[in-house]
Amino acid sequence: MTSILSATSSLRIGGLASGIDTDSIIKELMKAQRIPLDRLNQDKQILQWQQEDYRAIYDSLRAFRDKVFNMKLQATYMAKTATSSNEAAVSATAGSSAVPGMYTVTVTQLAQGVSKGSQDTLPDEANADGSTMSLKQQFGLGYDTLAFTLEGANGIKKFSFDTNTANIYTVVSEINAANLGITASYDATLNRFFLTTTSTGAAAKIIVTNDSNNFLSNNAGDGNNTLKLLLKGDGTAYTGQDAVFNFGDATGLKSATNTVTINGITLTLKQGGGASTTITVSNDTDAVFNAIKDFVDAYNEIIDKINGKLTEPRYRDYLPLTDEQREQLSDEQEKQWEEKARSGLLRGDSLLESVVSRMRATMSAVVPGLTGGQGYKTLAQIGITTLSYEERGKLYIDEAKLKDALQKDPDGVMNLFTKSAENYAEKGIAMRLYDDINSAMALISARAGTSSSYSTADNSAIGRQIAAMNERISTLEERLQQMEDRYWRQFTAMEQAIQQMNAQSAWLAQQLGMGQAR
Repeated sequence: MTSILSATSSLRIGGLASGIDTDSIIKELMKAQRIPLDRLNQDKQILQWQQEDYRAIYDSLRAFRDKVFNMKLQATYMAKTATSSNEAAVSATAGSSAVPGMYTVTVTQLAQGVSKGSQDTLPDEANADGSTMSLKQQFGLGYDTLAFTLEGANGIKKFSFDTNTANIYTVVSEINAANLGITASYDATLNRFFLTTTSTGAAAKIIVTNDSNNFLSNNAGDGNNTLKLLLKGDGTAYTGQDAVFNFGDATGLKSATNTVTINGITLTLKQGGGASTTITVSNDTDAVFNAIKDFVDAYNEIIDKINGKLTEPRYRDYLPLTDEQREQLSDEQEKQWEEKARSGLLRGDSLLESVVSRMRATMSAVVPGLTGGQGYKTLAQIGITTLSYEERGKLYIDEAKLKDALQKDPDGVMNLFTKSAENYAEKGIAMRLYDDINSAMALISARAGTSSSYSTADNSAIGRQIAAMNERISTLEERLQQMEDRYWRQFTAMEQAIQQMNAQSAWLAQQLGMGQAR
């Protein structure tokens, strides 16, 4: 019996001598002892949830900051639109630097590249089984080595091919890999070969030399070569041409492409031969209106998100579930419980309250020092206002009033948002709000860190709290393990004592029985 107990005690199988359910007793004893550990883990979970909520707001602020940055740029308010009286000849778009007005454009010639294609069908490159023939097989060549030199706008290269192993696709691949400014292709349906410059303009070119086998070219350039291309092999340059056009009284302008930007206007030339059009450039108030509207919508979204966290109900009776509690619930019950446990963790948070208050103050602020025009100094003057105080800063747009402001004084609207100053209180609305958001992000980062941080150490306030709590949890877990081991040692000692007593009792009974037998 002694050997059995000593062997089984390390496996924690109790009650062999006493019949007591030792395991259940110790589990109940430890359950009470684990209450402080469960509480620590719950507190840690709450901190982790708070950190996640802070970081979600940080990410939202960062996305909103990008929109605010665009509202800081004067280019956002200087959007222009361009229309062409003859879209078939020239189309146009206007950049922010374009000057409103009417411009006459006349196109003498369009920019072109160089394209050379087989003048007749070439022998089929495919065998009956679908495999590709060699150059010698396809074209019936009587030589083993094919060589020629090809020059484009980007450089020159000598090519050499073994006609017994190379095929037409090998030629295409080698030319394209050389990056000469020339693209080769082979159309297997038409059985024709093409060489085309990758760019347009006078600098684009195709030049063939050293083509002793007349593969690409021949002396006359009449297509009497293997690939039936109209190319001379004596170094003749086949070049593209520049576009030539007039812009107002600026005549004879040239461009290597048919898309050209001049005076802030991007022109797409479509028709040459003296085709003419009138380009009209004007302020694009619709684009500016939409930019401001998108900005206000994004502001309302971030304000609503933060206010939602500040007013979210807190259910203090719903603590994070322990492992034991989680086992007793279904997945749906666990989800519902966690939703309540996570709710309201940032309710009334002073940091977020300060963020919202500062943003609201900025959106209702007066921008000093703005003169001229309509004298817009507040958002309310251009139709952007709040309504009810209970809506906690939500903005509304009077669209007619905003459009009227953009028509009457677009520069005044721009200055209201973009005025630059050393002093925060003298900055424009967007400039000031950008500073507000950067400040808010810095505060949240210091409190909870960021999910995009590349550092392995979280030095935020909550991060340090969690780290300290992890140490406490580790210490307590070690202490509880020692306590559980002590309980088992005590119960094992009791089992061993009971075993000895049982053995002694059995021996006495045996002795008494023997005495009576005499």
